[in-house]
Amino acid sequence: MHIAIAGNIGSGKTTLTTLLAKHYKWQPHFEEVDDNPYLIDFYKDMHRWSFNLQVYLLKSRFRQITTLNKSGKKIVQDRTIYEDAHIFAPNLHAMRLMTTRDFENYQDLFELMDEFITPPDLLIYLRATVPALVENIQKRGREYEEAIRLDYLNRLNERYEAWISTYNKGKLLIVDVDTNKFHEKAEDLGKIISGIDSQLHGLFK
Repeated sequence: MHIAIAGNIGSGKTTLTTLLAKHYKWQPHFEEVDDNPYLIDFYKDMHRWSFNLQVYLLKSRFRQITTLNKSGKKIVQDRTIYEDAHIFAPNLHAMRLMTTRDFENYQDLFELMDEFITPPDLLIYLRATVPALVENIQKRGREYEEAIRLDYLNRLNERYEAWISTYNKGKLLIVDVDTNKFHEKAEDLGKIISGIDSQLHGLFK
C-alpha cells in the first residue's frame, strides 16, 4: 500500500506525512531536504543550478521508489517524482532558468524512468493559495527559502492545478489547505483520514 502526498512548497506535505504514518502505523518517507547538496545554491542562483538540482531530485526519488517497492511495506511518501517532471522542471524551463537542451535531456531521462515506476495507490494533493504557502514557509523558517519569490510560488500553483486536472495514474484525494487545518485541528485531520478510507475502502480489507 502506497499513499503519496503532493503539493507546492509550504503546503504541509511533511506534516501530513508524519500524521498519517502515525495514524495508520505505516512507514513515512520524506523528501531529502537537509542532505540535498544543490538546494541552497539553487535558491541563490537558479539559472546556474536548476539542471543539477532537478537531476539530483530525479535520481533520489527514483531510487526511493524502487527501494520502497522492493520493501513491500505500507508507506506514506512526502512528494512524488511526478511533481519534479511535470511541475518544477517545466516551470524552470518556462522561466528560462533551464536551457532547452538541459530540459529535453531531463525529460528523456524521466520518460525512461517512468517505464519502471509504480504509481501510488492514492495521491493526496494539498491545494493552497500563495498567502497560505507564504505563511507556512515563514513559520518553519528555513533560511534558504527566504529567497523564494511570490511569482515563483504562483507559477508552481498554476502548474500543480494543470497537472492535477489531468492526473490519471490512480486514485486522487484533494485537500484544501486554506480551510483544512489538519496540523492544528484533530477534526480536520479526521476528515482527511475519512477521505482516505473512503477512497481505498476495498484495499484496506
